[in-house]
Amino acid sequence: MRAFRVISHDVAPTIETLPLPQPGPGQMRVRVHACGLNFADLLMISGRYQDTPALPFTLGMEVSGVVDALGDGVSGPAPGTRVSVYGGQGGLADYACFDAARAVVLPDAMTHEAAAAFQIAYGTSHLALAHRARLQPGETLLVLGAAGGVGAAAVEIGHAMGARVIACASGAAKLEAARAAGADHLIDAETDDIRAACKAFGGVDVVYDPVGGDQFKAAFRACRPEARILSIGFASGDVPQIPANHLLVKNLTVMGLYWGGYMSFAPDILTASLATLLEWTAAGRIAPRAHHSYPLDRAMEGLEMLRTRRSTGKIVVTMQ
Repeated sequence: MRAFRVISHDVAPTIETLPLPQPGPGQMRVRVHACGLNFADLLMISGRYQDTPALPFTLGMEVSGVVDALGDGVSGPAPGTRVSVYGGQGGLADYACFDAARAVVLPDAMTHEAAAAFQIAYGTSHLALAHRARLQPGETLLVLGAAGGVGAAAVEIGHAMGARVIACASGAAKLEAARAAGADHLIDAETDDIRAACKAFGGVDVVYDPVGGDQFKAAFRACRPEARILSIGFASGDVPQIPANHLLVKNLTVMGLYWGGYMSFAPDILTASLATLLEWTAAGRIAPRAHHSYPLDRAMEGLEMLRTRRSTGKIVVTMQ
């Protein structure tokens, strides 16, 4: 089988031919159809991600595919079942083995490409907005990086939860994508003063920030009293330093969200969140989808699009 492997943190990943993996106890083998790309993949390549596997390893954090074999002690999902899995690694391959307990059985109407784009982006955004920030109908939500994978999902979920959504992205094309996802107001990060624009809208109650850097600083200053700021990631490369005295004066709360961490310390919360999202998908409240697709032999192009922030929405790699 083919696998997109990281051999060294100083060399670009390459496709290698490996033996077909055999599922161990508690595992299932999945014939992978599609794998979502994430900013964390770029950090893993350079060895800067908090959960970077030991070398060598196969990239790919989240997949969709069909179960084709079960390990000892596993009763299901049965071979032939369509599933989505967050495995943390191993997904950019024709076959991969994962803990069977992590399988999410897919609705018939959900495509493999949409399923591969679903768990991390929508799971992160829903867990952040519903569980951490407790976003309420009628509140004002500012989404930075609103045209990226998690940002676009946050716009869509915020809209579904009844918030007034301000989307901040760079350029007309990305802003139009944010509007299509449900944004009520748009801010161009390239030309607009983020703080001034948010103040003109009356300030914000919740900030969703996968960007960091100067955008975090501007959003911080546009917060209403008792606002909640969600730190999701640092796509800008700049981890902001938070002035604690300003937190005190405005009664602000800054909270982090690492979606994958819930797998180890609170999997029931994560599972319940995904169940809610699948219900919303079936009801038409949200519409997860892949915005860009590459075959495995062009996976590096997808990662480069992600690195240069040229994508709108989620990028997936297809194997079948």
